Amino acid sequence: GGTSVQFERLKAEGVTFLDSLHVDMSVCGIVMENHPLEPFLPSNAKFLFLGSFPPPKVRWSMDFFYPNWINDFWRIQGLIHYADAHHFEMDGKHFDRERIIEFCNSKGLAFYDTASKVCRLKGNASDEFLAVLAPSDVYGMLSKLPDCHAIVTTGGKSSEELAGILSATVIPKVGSFVDFPEFRWWRMPSTSRAYPMSLKDKAAQYSKLFR
Repeated sequence: GGTSVQFERLKAEGVTFLDSLHVDMSVCGIVMENHPLEPFLPSNAKFLFLGSFPPPKVRWSMDFFYPNWINDFWRIQGLIHYADAHHFEMDGKHFDRERIIEFCNSKGLAFYDTASKVCRLKGNASDEFLAVLAPSDVYGMLSKLPDCHAIVTTGGKSSEELAGILSATVIPKVGSFVDFPEFRWWRMPSTSRAYPMSLKDKAAQYSKLFR
């Protein structure tokens, strides 16, 4: 019967439309999000860290990358560089954004994610329920970082997505790298506490980047 008949049938089933062509996906529990942060690209960056996508803002403890209080990325950096997992913590609830940015500028660390637009199939931070709608422009970011010759993916989802962006046939094993003509791709363990590795062992893996 064509689109008009399908439209009426879907309405009869209770589907909510924004207009005659577009469904209100949020009513169905499906939320599409553009990346809430701009890439952090200091001109002296030597590493470009790529996660998958930030968690929902309700989980943020600061307005920067890896903002989830129970994500251990900044504790790992604290262990590696200051022998103190709590170095970047403020009050037991928030990371110190200003101290982190100063640290990233001094060490030459750039940040973004492998996805610039996603659909959360469930309202949580799990990569398992993250559908990527638009990949990030990784080569465009690298073009702004003349001293950056290493990409670091921080988990399985980001590694899978980067492989697609690069048309790579091989994904590095955790704690190892693959060389490309323009850069080295390191794969590090996820900094989520759901990943089955101790904080000390994760720090040992990430410390390979700075040797």
